[in-house]
Amino acid sequence: MPVNLLAPVASDLHPIAGVRIGVTEAGVRKVDRKDLTVFLLDAGSSVAGVFTQNRFCAAPVQVSREHLQSGQPIRAMVINTGNANAGTGAQGLAHARSTCAALAAQLGLAPEQILPFSTGVIMEPLPVERIEAALPAAIANAQPAHWGRAAEGIMTTDTLPKAFSTQVQLGTATVSITGISKGAGMIRPNMATMLGFLATDACIDPALLQGLVRELADSSFNRVTIDGDTSTNDSFVLVATHQAGNTPITSFDSAEGSALKAALLGVAQKLAQAIVRDGEGATKFITVRVEGGKTGEECRKVAYAIAHSPLVKTAFYASDPNLGRILAAVGYAGIDDLDQTGIDLYLDDVHVAIQGGRNPAYREEDGQRVMKQSEITVRVLLGRGEAADTVWTCDFSHDYVTINADYRS
Repeated sequence: MPVNLLAPVASDLHPIAGVRIGVTEAGVRKVDRKDLTVFLLDAGSSVAGVFTQNRFCAAPVQVSREHLQSGQPIRAMVINTGNANAGTGAQGLAHARSTCAALAAQLGLAPEQILPFSTGVIMEPLPVERIEAALPAAIANAQPAHWGRAAEGIMTTDTLPKAFSTQVQLGTATVSITGISKGAGMIRPNMATMLGFLATDACIDPALLQGLVRELADSSFNRVTIDGDTSTNDSFVLVATHQAGNTPITSFDSAEGSALKAALLGVAQKLAQAIVRDGEGATKFITVRVEGGKTGEECRKVAYAIAHSPLVKTAFYASDPNLGRILAAVGYAGIDDLDQTGIDLYLDDVHVAIQGGRNPAYREEDGQRVMKQSEITVRVLLGRGEAADTVWTCDFSHDYVTINADYRS
């Protein structure tokens, strides 16, 4: 069961002017499964994206990068689940390009104006004929209000669809922001086996979009980890349709620019945290906050060391306050000149360790009380400076092994 995560209510998701979404069944891997989604974007929309840093990146990632760099305006996206089209060599690239060409032909566009995305099993040929045959049905289904259906259509091992929406007032214009994501395993920083799509009708200088999407990713999807595996297919795309009627945003230093970026980040973080809450087999949502570092980078090193540790994660699953495991992770995080006598450790309000040793006032029953909660904050004070950073993760349960042992079944 996901940790304090509810399925989105379709009526709560604001349509984005200039975006229509169609979802259908292509039979990619399973029958009676919504597994093909298309996004149709009005002319004049701007699109930017960031992708996995895994060098063994999937064919659709390679093609999407090429198409974004081509200079052609992106007018549609096509997403299939059930098959990642990764580890498929030249044939996989040909299949990704063929899918783009097929959708482009249906829409009267150039293939370079299409971005392809795939998620699912790695190293199996993409059933491109089934996908291309289903494209007309997906296009015919396209409606502005289909964000909820799209969230369902991109799921793999997710137990719930993930979608969030908000609005922000920019001058006299009401700007809408809506996004969806998928992912439950093979998740770690530098993104993962996740897909995220965020759209707004705000008017934004297109030159700002690539920097903005990277900044949003760095503060959301690049701050979550489930199991430490970096996937082959992860992609996060930002669409701006420029139809809200606000004064165009030319800087995020202005009041309106700052408000828009904060609203976009709020939705991106909810989408990223939803992936952790729905982590494969997860029973607990854990915030790891590291403060007092010399730099943000060293704070992240410590946070990731804690969040990636199987020993820490299994202890949280068992509600076992074996908290020396956390201190050990801090020690091997890679800070060569770390002074252990400057370290304090908290579990929520419980002060566990002080100056590198057990707090004389700490009682194990207090630690266990916190660890039995479904949401827990681990707070580490390094005592080295003013920098801080946060990572979100979950525990490891028996179900994680079961899900991944049987994934191809």
